[in-house]
Amino acid sequence: MGVCNEEKWIEHYSNSHKILLVGEGNFSFAVCLAKAFDTAENMIATSVDSKEVWKNAYSNAKANLKELKKRTCTVLYHVDAHSMYRHPRLRSKLFDRIVFNFPHAGFIGSESEKRQIELHRTLVRGFLSNANHMLTENGEVHITHKTTHPFSKWEIVELAEEIGLRLVEKVPFERWFYPGYMNKRGSGAKINRTFRVGECSTFKFSH
Repeated sequence: MGVCNEEKWIEHYSNSHKILLVGEGNFSFAVCLAKAFDTAENMIATSVDSKEVWKNAYSNAKANLKELKKRTCTVLYHVDAHSMYRHPRLRSKLFDRIVFNFPHAGFIGSESEKRQIELHRTLVRGFLSNANHMLTENGEVHITHKTTHPFSKWEIVELAEEIGLRLVEKVPFERWFYPGYMNKRGSGAKINRTFRVGECSTFKFSH
């Protein structure tokens, strides 16, 4: 598929943007964008897992991967949010949008425990630090995140400010904004299950 001259949008994302999707789970968000654009030549979708682990983790993995390949999306595995800036396929690229939906560092306790919150904050801080080096002049980093307690304790805006990113906008998020997107747990025995989104927002940061 060639790049369409007509600019197409879905929510905050356009086929004119160079888009990096981080921690993509089952890649359903990437598929949603690709279908909206008719092509995914402007996108790189990444997973922290190896290809084999990823395929075995999600029930619809093969179908999503087939759809992305058909639409010419670059798919990368074993991409760590804490070191993606140095990844050989990413280190020479800049992006207009870098997106991490519902970051989660895995479980060492309940979500309200201080050590669990700090684990998540470390993940987000590392992601933001890397993304800060990978933005175009007017690029944005987007994190979609629950805003109720205890998730509000992550203090994402403050983490971004620590590394020199400013909040551009905070907008409500609803899963139905993105047809076909199924948020997944991302770790543990129930990795293939979705979770209740509840109250959440997309936080947009820029230089």
